[in-house]
Amino acid sequence: MYGNDVPAIDAAAVPEEGYLLDVREQDEWDAGHAPDAVHIPMTELNARAGEIPQDREVFVICRSGGRSAQVTAALNRSGWTARNVGGGMQGWAAAGRPMEAAQDGPPRVA
Repeated sequence: MYGNDVPAIDAAAVPEEGYLLDVREQDEWDAGHAPDAVHIPMTELNARAGEIPQDREVFVICRSGGRSAQVTAALNRSGWTARNVGGGMQGWAAAGRPMEAAQDGPPRVA
């Protein structure tokens, strides 16, 4: 979709202490997200890019990997070191990685 120039990592391989950037919309985040993820929706990225550290690798995640691939490519072009989390939150959940919800009920990928 975005070529082989977008570095990727399997959801199961994202380090626990890694900087995980979730670029999904608020309703998706509220349904379920990784406990230590930082939420900056893709639509707010330009205005909030200064919040993303440039001194460490950034792991970018969305629902299935498409939006996060776009963000990963943009970050890498702009001086960050970023990797797309392949399979997104769907892959994260399938790998049994921890999730929490910001709403009532069990966490889920929306």
